[in-house]
Amino acid sequence: MRVVFDTNIFISAFIFPGGQAEKAMSRITSADDTLLISKAIIDEVLTVLHNKFSRDIEAISHTAVFLSELGIMVHKTRKISVLKDDPDNRILECALSGKADIIVTGDKEMLALKEYRGVTIISLREFLNG
Repeated sequence: MRVVFDTNIFISAFIFPGGQAEKAMSRITSADDTLLISKAIIDEVLTVLHNKFSRDIEAISHTAVFLSELGIMVHKTRKISVLKDDPDNRILECALSGKADIIVTGDKEMLALKEYRGVTIISLREFLNG
């Protein structure tokens, strides 16, 4: 299955080790799922870690390398403006450009869509139970 994680999944995994989000990332490395990621998603994760959680430059650099090696880098093929929060639109762009099967998110507005152009949008719990 081709999967895109919303930024909130990555942030939760890095800030709360041992939690559900970290289990989801472990599933990517040990299962048949393929993580799709984009430069925009990586940039958003790094910005949040730096600005909201005061991660230093060395930690940010390690995170950037880790994320770029964790999944397949997707380059957007079209710009999308469906959701109010622009970074959420970058998640949709990655999913469509990478032909994802699912998006995993904790974002209520994105979850309310349930599906976008053939990509199923599910919660972290649904992903781990699936």
